[in-house]
Amino acid sequence: MAEIIQKDGTWVFDGDALRLTPGRDKNVGLLRRELGELLVPLAALAGVSFEQGKKSGRLRLRLRDGADPLLHATGGRLTEPHDPYQLLVEPDRYGVAEYFVDEVRNALLLDQVPSGPVDAYLLPGPSVPLSVSAGDGIAHFDGEQVRLEWKWQAEDAKSAAGPRTLPLADIVAVEWQPSAGLENGHLRFTVRAAPGKVPPKYDPNAVELWGFKKDPLMALVAAAVQARLPHPAARPALDDAGPAGESHAPAPAPAAEDDHDALLRRLRELGDLHRSGVLTDEEFSLAKQAILKRM
Repeated sequence: MAEIIQKDGTWVFDGDALRLTPGRDKNVGLLRRELGELLVPLAALAGVSFEQGKKSGRLRLRLRDGADPLLHATGGRLTEPHDPYQLLVEPDRYGVAEYFVDEVRNALLLDQVPSGPVDAYLLPGPSVPLSVSAGDGIAHFDGEQVRLEWKWQAEDAKSAAGPRTLPLADIVAVEWQPSAGLENGHLRFTVRAAPGKVPPKYDPNAVELWGFKKDPLMALVAAAVQARLPHPAARPALDDAGPAGESHAPAPAPAAEDDHDALLRRLRELGDLHRSGVLTDEEFSLAKQAILKRM
């Protein structure tokens, strides 16, 4: 077992997973504190590194693409002190950090963990229910629907219609964008059959963020919703649909995936796509029958 304890947090590696616990130091970001302890399975890691500095060093974890709904929903835009996969290391613990890196890298080699993308989330995302107030609105998510309530600062285009409820089945995608310079950020939900995008300030499916302290907490809502949407690895098959009239059902998986667990996982993914309305009844039935025959 390898362990490193710092003001910024504590990381523990037991050979199978890393347990990341945020510290209580005042410099620890609000998002990390609210997210709490994370358990990252070794299979979710693409790499680990340690960078030395004059005043402090930094441990960094690199996760495999598609392993974490938080990273997918935020598009890699989480920075220190909000990034849960970074740890500040004091100079007198540089040796411990280097040992920690060696232990994790050796385990990755021994277990032959690939660094490529995954086709299912390996982290569960934030727990629900969640409620976050920031910018011009309040976002609630209970695992089945998102409810957006507007503050008095919201534009009439949003507030005039009152609170908005978005069933999970109607949500196609979710995005969290921090404010940058003079540009405000947002938490935006892409909803099925909705008109084209409008600025978040006027979009009833978006909360506009103004760069205040609680803005990063909206990323937790984004991640919790993302974890319950079909995995992005399932979408290319849908985007490759042919001309009108051709089936949109995903193509059969390669022979290398013809093991029982992979087929069960594929069935669950097809069920999610069917329930969300991406696949028609006929397309779902045809794809399900093809998998059942292979089982």
